[in-house]
Amino acid sequence: MADLRDLYQEVILDHSKSPRNFKRPDDADGQAEGHNPLCGDRLTVFFRRSGDRLTEVSFQGSGCAISVASASMMTEAVSGDTTEEVVRKFDDFHALVTGKLDPETAPERLGKLAVFSGVGEFPVRVKCATLPWHTLRAALADQKQPVSSE
Repeated sequence: MADLRDLYQEVILDHSKSPRNFKRPDDADGQAEGHNPLCGDRLTVFFRRSGDRLTEVSFQGSGCAISVASASMMTEAVSGDTTEEVVRKFDDFHALVTGKLDPETAPERLGKLAVFSGVGEFPVRVKCATLPWHTLRAALADQKQPVSSE
């Protein structure tokens, strides 16, 4: 189990130090801002869409390692998904980090996002991990008010 935990930490550190899809596209179809006052995380999530499918998801901002890694991995996990698939992944991810999804089944449901299974052991970090996801859902709903994890 320690080896798996070390691997998870490596993946999270890699994504926090070298986030994927960290950019502001010129032609985004939607965007939303998110803020975690407790941790100071601030990010904006952008998406481009073709029909009901997200063709590109990106973000910009700053935050703790968990928040940045979650945003980075989220953008990779949902690019190409339909809105319905994004909502299902959001629900599964939220269940995982709040301890309501069995970590044994997480890899088949969430793929690489299963690395966040340990976040549930630190309840204050759940808000960091879920902020990008709440922000993406707000962007999909064309919500103009910034999302807060408080």
